Amino acid sequence: MFFRKLNNEIQLSLSIPQYAEELFILTDNNRLYLKQWLPWLDTIVNPSDTLVFIETQLLRFQKGEALHVTIFYQNKIAGVLGYNLIDQVNGIGYAGYWLGQEYNGNGIMTESLKDLIHLGFTYYSLNRIDIRCAVDNHKSRAIPERLGFQQEGIIRKAENVYGKHLDHVVYGLLKEEGRY
Repeated sequence: MFFRKLNNEIQLSLSIPQYAEELFILTDNNRLYLKQWLPWLDTIVNPSDTLVFIETQLLRFQKGEALHVTIFYQNKIAGVLGYNLIDQVNGIGYAGYWLGQEYNGNGIMTESLKDLIHLGFTYYSLNRIDIRCAVDNHKSRAIPERLGFQQEGIIRKAENVYGKHLDHVVYGLLKEEGRY
């Protein structure tokens, strides 16, 4: 299992089955907050759903298709991030992330994403990291902007979130830009 200590407050760990119950509780406690931007919340209704998701992500990790990481802040699960898809042929990692609402504003996701970028370019030999955020999700958009990603365009009606089709902003960071 990998475990990365970013500082005295933030640690990252490969998501494992032992985290399922605590991660479910965080998800459930933030359900209304997250439903603004994430379409999958109705499929996670009990801890066993989170466990199945984590087990699926571990299989995808084993195949080199994805990386799902649990974020710990002050020894509590605060959220997740990772590569939802690793396109090995083209060297592209499609990153995604979310934090519980109570953890916003502490720099947690910025530090965590910096480390994910480093892992992508160093260990996965990615050439590009792609992040897509809902146009109106300003907190989520601020993170790639802060880390030097380039805004590359808007995909109209990219995602159906509970009957509302959201436009996405596409951000990209290239390995040769040499930031990480």
